[in-house]
Amino acid sequence: MVQPKSAFWQNVVDAAQQHPQVDGLEKLPFFTLAPMEAVTDTVFRRVVAKAAAPDAFYTEFTNARSISHPKAKFTVQGRLSFDPSEQIPVAQLWGDRPIDFELGVADVKNRGFEAVDINMGCPDSTVIKNGAGSGLIKEPDKAAELIAAAKTGGLPISVKTRLGFNKLDTFREWIPFLLRQDIQVLTIHLRTRKEMSKVPAHFELIDEILQMRDEIAPDTLIQINGDIKDRAQGLAIAKEHPGLDGIMIGRGIFESPFAFEDTATEHTLDDSLDLLRYQLDLHDEFEAEFGPTNFQKLKRFFKIYVRGFSYASDLRVALMETKTTDEVRNILDEFDQQWAAKQAELAEQHQND
Repeated sequence: MVQPKSAFWQNVVDAAQQHPQVDGLEKLPFFTLAPMEAVTDTVFRRVVAKAAAPDAFYTEFTNARSISHPKAKFTVQGRLSFDPSEQIPVAQLWGDRPIDFELGVADVKNRGFEAVDINMGCPDSTVIKNGAGSGLIKEPDKAAELIAAAKTGGLPISVKTRLGFNKLDTFREWIPFLLRQDIQVLTIHLRTRKEMSKVPAHFELIDEILQMRDEIAPDTLIQINGDIKDRAQGLAIAKEHPGLDGIMIGRGIFESPFAFEDTATEHTLDDSLDLLRYQLDLHDEFEAEFGPTNFQKLKRFFKIYVRGFSYASDLRVALMETKTTDEVRNILDEFDQQWAAKQAELAEQHQND
């Protein structure tokens, strides 16, 4: 059994064991919500926590240089904000200069973060052109320098990456290289950068990766990511691949905000719309503290809550035309009245049949 290298990750592993035990698993994997740009901010993390919390969260990925740059550091305040009521998330940073990670990790430590993850898997072309994200797969020496620099801040350092850049076989060199860097957790999106999300995740490679870990860095936790929709699917994968430590869910949260619940439950429309209203309230609180944000960003969340029932598409169309949170609330209130009237009408018809 892998022994975490830090108190932070030991606590995450221990928290995972508090969930209901599962036949066929000696140790439960920990579950995390993937860091997603313009998604996993403090607002949405608290929404997910209310629906069904994972064992750990990550921030949106943040440019390490911006944290300490005199002209940019204030623009990252919202990205690195977390509420006292939250589980403290892992701060995910990206960049290409060791000095930025040295200064950036020191800064996030002062903000109260307890662990840092380095993004070495982002497929965005702009990030790659800046020598970061999955571009680091082609520059292992630079990747090692960034990890070493990040460690000077005294926080547990982990890495999130992909199997390769263009070629799948790259993982047989890249993954062992990262394991030799003495990192806390290695999270692997089971695709290459070239594959993006266009092909199924390569679950068939998990056992080979675990064998690499066992031989090279037996105390490094291995977490996988890609095509995992919910806790039940993650547990099934863990059963098939003994030794897997963590399961990260990304896009699955857009199919259900309840993806992390221990037992899949049928949730009502009210449950979903209550979460949307909660997000609206938190969104307003966030803007009151950090200033106006792009309202379009909020619209990407509507499909999470408004799906799977009659008139869902009509409601989504109406919501997409809004420009303020108050307009969203008004439409939801009108929908509630229309929905209640429709349900009453159907009940009366059923009674008369």
